[in-house]
This record gives sequence, structure tokens and C-alpha cells, in this order.
Amino acid sequence: MEVLDRLRLAARRCHATVVFPEGSDTRILHAAVTLACEEIIQPILLGAPDHVQAVAARAQIRLPESVEIVNPATSDNRLKFAQLLRTSLGPGAETDTMANQTVQDPLIFGALLVTTGQADGCVAGAVHSTTRVVQTGLRVIGHAGASGLVSSMFLMVLPTGATLTFADCAVVPAPSAEELAIIATTSAETHRLLTGEIPVVAMLSFSTKGSAEHARVNLVREATQRARQLAPGLIIDGELQFDAAYVEAIGQTKAPGSPVPGRANVFIFPNLDAGNIGYKLVERLADARAIGPLLQGLAKPMHDLSRGCSVEDITIVAQVCALQAEGSGAAPSASA
Repeated sequence: MEVLDRLRLAARRCHATVVFPEGSDTRILHAAVTLACEEIIQPILLGAPDHVQAVAARAQIRLPESVEIVNPATSDNRLKFAQLLRTSLGPGAETDTMANQTVQDPLIFGALLVTTGQADGCVAGAVHSTTRVVQTGLRVIGHAGASGLVSSMFLMVLPTGATLTFADCAVVPAPSAEELAIIATTSAETHRLLTGEIPVVAMLSFSTKGSAEHARVNLVREATQRARQLAPGLIIDGELQFDAAYVEAIGQTKAPGSPVPGRANVFIFPNLDAGNIGYKLVERLADARAIGPLLQGLAKPMHDLSRGCSVEDITIVAQVCALQAEGSGAAPSASA
């Protein structure tokens, strides 16, 4: 089954509620209509209802009644969320007045809906930068587990229908060996969840199995060993050049005996320069569909959109968000 069809069907079974802080963006409105009408997720749009409806009317978008619009500035949740924010930040971090103002920020309010279980996930970034989205996720939702690392991955859907995972391409500029190992194991699990495939991980470098010696190569080797310790059953190898990982015949020559060549579906880049350049090259030159960046490592799903995103991009990321939430039922209504 093609990965996008799989995501749609899986997300529909989750019955998840996803909040969109940028509720007056026309792309978000179109996506909300699609998601609601096809009963894939229950959308919550943040913004002043009159303004959101006016934007929708100008764009000739008819919002179904099932699409909930919540105004952070007037919501009954506002005071409760302000107190929750003050408590989470610690004594003296913000005054009552400051906290009351802060929770009216749609990004903050949306993340708080997720934290309190009133939404299963949050999707933003059509207007806000990746930095703002990630910082909000860290501040309000927090890390998952003890690693404290938030990273990102892209699903790269090739014209053949094959789906690859590339990481990290958007968040961690220069990962240490330990961070690279966490990115590898986390990306493998995300790939398994979203595609249903057994992940096969290639730790990328400019060297294959000792063809070059450099501190950057040593870092990838160390990261590979650490990843094996973190996930003993994971199929992983490195350091590998991309051609050795992707083309079986080349891999057999450069890395004989490796379990990865010709089978790799998760590619871990050694730094953000390589990852960001790599995914954009494949997207533009190979006509691949790049889905992401999808955030990993937050306690609950909050995902970032490109500011150049399409309506379909938004619906896909929302489906990923719903699937990651692993919700078996809709979250309670956000309005009170």
C-alpha cells in the first residue's frame, strides 16, 4: 500500500483531535475542511471566530459545523492555562499578567491544549518559523524520555512509490555521537510507525568502512556503536557513503558483509548541512515528495510545517500527528 494511503487509513482509525494555531490561514482552512469532511481527524482552529469565518468567506470556503474554532483570548481555558504555565516554568518566571498574555499566543495555547489532553496533537508552521514551533514544543510540551533531544525527519516518497526516511534535516545542526545515535534509533521507530516497514538504517559519511580517516568519520563510527547499544535488534551499519548504502552492488564491493546495502530505508546524515542539502537535492532532482520536517522527541506530537506548505502537505502532517498520538478516541472539546 502506498504510504500516503496507509497514513490516511491509519489516521482515520485514531479518531484524533488536532489543533491548528494558524486558524486564519486559507491553506489551513482548506485542510481543515478536507480532514473534517473525510472524517480523518477532528480539527480545532485557533483564532477569533468572526475573523476566521470572514477569511473563509472571502476564500469561498465553507467550514463544516464539526470544525471547532477557539479564541485563545476569550477561552474559558485561559486562566487555567496561565496558572499551568506559571507552575511549569517555576516561581518568579512570569507574573500573572505576563502568563495571561502569553497563553493568548496561539502557538502556546495550542501546545497547552495538547499538554492537557484536550487535543491529541498540534500542527503549526504555515506562518511561524520552525524555531518558534520547536521552542514552543520544548517549553510547553517538553521532551519524551530522558534523552532531552528533539530532532526531525523527512519521509521522502519517490516516484516509484518507495519511501525513505532522511534525518536530521531541520533541527540539530551538529549532533554529537550520542545525539546522532538517538536520531538514528528514533528515526527508525518513526519510519516503522509511519510506513509499517522494518527499518534498515544507514549511518552516512564521506567514508565507507575505513576508506578515509577523519574526526568526522570517527564520530559516525561511534554513533553507530552507540545506536546498536540503544537498540540491539536494529538493522544498522556505518560509516557508509550513500551509494554504498543505497546500491547493493556497490555496497557489496565497498562494505562486504554489511546487512544494509540495497536495503536501507532510513538514512542518517552526519550534520544539518548534509541533511538539509540532501533532502532538497532528492526532492528537486529526483522529483520526490518530501513530507516534513516531522518532529521527534517531544512528549506529545507537535509538528512543524514549511511556510511554503500546500494544503495537501498540511493534511498529511496532520495525519502523521494523529497516528503518533496513538489516540483511540477523540479528545474532549476545547470549548467550554
